[in-house]
Amino acid sequence: MAENRDGQEKTEQPTAKRLDDAKRKGQVARSRELNSMAVTLVGVVTLVAMSGSLGQGLAHIMRQGFSLSRTEIFDSGSLLLHLSEAIRDALLALAPFFLAMILVAVVSSIALGGFTFSAEALTPKLSKLSPLQGLKRTFSVKGLVELIKAMAKFALVGGATALLLWNTLGDYLLLHQMELPQALAALGRLLGWSLTLVASTLILIAAIDVPFQLWDHKRQLKMTRQEVRDELKETDGRPEVKSRIRQLQREMAQRRMMEEVPKADVIVTNPSHYAVALRYQPQRMAAPRLVAKGADLLAANIRRVGREAGVPVVESPLLARAIYFHTELDAPIPAGLYLAVAKLLAYVFQLQVYRSDGGALPEVPDDLPVPEEYRHD
Repeated sequence: MAENRDGQEKTEQPTAKRLDDAKRKGQVARSRELNSMAVTLVGVVTLVAMSGSLGQGLAHIMRQGFSLSRTEIFDSGSLLLHLSEAIRDALLALAPFFLAMILVAVVSSIALGGFTFSAEALTPKLSKLSPLQGLKRTFSVKGLVELIKAMAKFALVGGATALLLWNTLGDYLLLHQMELPQALAALGRLLGWSLTLVASTLILIAAIDVPFQLWDHKRQLKMTRQEVRDELKETDGRPEVKSRIRQLQREMAQRRMMEEVPKADVIVTNPSHYAVALRYQPQRMAAPRLVAKGADLLAANIRRVGREAGVPVVESPLLARAIYFHTELDAPIPAGLYLAVAKLLAYVFQLQVYRSDGGALPEVPDDLPVPEEYRHD
């Protein structure tokens, strides 16, 4: 089991922050075997696919080179011109191969760990020049794995090559019986398929190496429980700081809520333990909304602010507790309380008419129907 410098076992999986920090440092999972396999296999397949056009192009260059006149041979300027043309034609013929190699080299390099650029990874480190550190890397688990991979690759590729040569030896021996053009074409086909089959054996090495590199990358980034706790403290803050932040958030939410109390249409009380403030705008709201609620001291503040703003305060313990426990702040009241709140608002509207035009003072409703499922003692 991996341990850190304090002797604690690294049993915890790396966090997202640990993985991001490692990626910024250039520490990502890479597989050289995947890169080697892709470059070798695609290179061989590309050469086999291009063999016809590539052979014709190179044959044309050779014909041009062997068809120089005596005057051109002894003219250095003419020779340089023919040489430059031959190099140009060769590069043009090989351009698709070079482009394929560049593309597969880039794609296979970033296929496993993704694209990343880290200036820190490019910074020279004296520890890499230390012979002691070099010996540690050589005789480490990773060094042993690399040695096993190299031996396995040699055995696999060597065995596949030997087996292929044994099975195709007769075909090679028959080449001397053919005419030169036919023999060259047959030799090209034999070599092309032989190289493709041998290169395909590297797929097995890559299929083993890729999961190992992913596992080893995660293993190196594993954390101790103390490291996880320290990271949580750095990310989320110390408990006392978090508690202070939550307290400030509650205070800000309460101030915003108290600013809505003077805009309420009615305040329903318990009468002393709970208080809820309702607001209803028929043109904008489908149902009355709870704009403020509180218990004990906060309930007293809601009643005080409401009375100072002239908001009617109605005592209805059952309805106050039902709204307090079954309605979220700034949310509409439940459908089961529509009838009770409608009677309450009817009283409020009658009270507004009495205050503005006079007349008979409306009676406070005392029979507001609260269903059993909404009642709280």
